[in-house]
Amino acid sequence: MDVFSRTLQYIFTGIAVGSIYAMVALGFNIIYNCTGIINFAQGEFVMLGGMFMVTLTTVWKLPLILAFPLAVLLVVIIGIGFERIAIHPLKNPSVLILIMITIAGSILIKGIAMFAWGKEARFLPHFSGEKPIIIAGATILPQSLWVIASLVVVVAGLAFFFNRTLVGKAMRACSHNSDAARLVGISVKQMVTLSFALSAGIGAVAGVVIAPITLMDYQRGAMLALKGFGAAILGGLGSGTGAVIAGLLIGVLESLGAGYISSHYKDAIALIVLLLVLFVRPSGLLGNIDMQRLKKF
Repeated sequence: MDVFSRTLQYIFTGIAVGSIYAMVALGFNIIYNCTGIINFAQGEFVMLGGMFMVTLTTVWKLPLILAFPLAVLLVVIIGIGFERIAIHPLKNPSVLILIMITIAGSILIKGIAMFAWGKEARFLPHFSGEKPIIIAGATILPQSLWVIASLVVVVAGLAFFFNRTLVGKAMRACSHNSDAARLVGISVKQMVTLSFALSAGIGAVAGVVIAPITLMDYQRGAMLALKGFGAAILGGLGSGTGAVIAGLLIGVLESLGAGYISSHYKDAIALIVLLLVLFVRPSGLLGNIDMQRLKKF
């Protein structure tokens, strides 16, 4: 394989992995935009999506067309339940308390997943077979196309939801000024619950489509959350477009670094790039200096 084909191969791999980071970052942004907090349980939603999909397809033997939406629905219910039990009852909590609650929720969900599925990694067959597609000497797995397509669908769906629906516009209103939103009859608490539902659903989609590529276990969510959070910060916290661009950028840089330098340094390379960008532009690639929230896609 020549240099061009090798580079193209690394880019294909990076785009697939970066698409997952982008979806996780979008989940972070949705909750941040509505509440001002960082949900550190976001990675566990990804893990749960993958684990539920494994159970539904390999244990319950459900077809893909049923297992996929059911796995996402189950995680959405968990996301809503988490918000209703841990966050909804609180009266005017500080951002620090809310962040600590999400960290505790992450630990709790991870522990429950360990008891439910055990410590061993779970395998999920590829959705469309494992025969690679050859493009200009490089190969891409059909499952990677599922990952990329999922990101496209999620981005298009969120853009339509926030810009074309009344509920989406209500969520945007809450992000800009929650007091003014209350005055016009918008239930801010309902919008917060909806933000957790959307965030959990996006995380579940990411977990379902990535499970066939990487083995899924109860600890997988932590690293995905870290990378997704890095993408959210790099893109500009609150910017949907920035989250997508930064997620793909981190994925490609990791892949190129692993291929041309060493796989041991791929995490460090992404971190160095993140730090360099933030030194030059603290608000991220597409954020402003005030971290204004819920920008349009």
